[in-house]
Amino acid sequence: MQTLPAHLKELSISERIKLVEDIWDSIAADQSALPLTADQRKVLDRRLDAYETDRIKGREAAGLIAEIKKQL
Repeated sequence: MQTLPAHLKELSISERIKLVEDIWDSIAADQSALPLTADQRKVLDRRLDAYETDRIKGREAAGLIAEIKKQL
């Protein structure tokens, strides 16, 4: 694992978090630069087919997280 350049280590934690968020946002904005693999496309197609077949929309994340926490 590479270490951070010295000038980045001098940033506060909140500044480093903001930097990471900005980097992540720039990646998300340019998703077309990251093409799907054939296997990823198959998984997404399978999931879309399953949704179109049974129309189960899934679960709310908050409810699922709460259920998982109860099991811990």
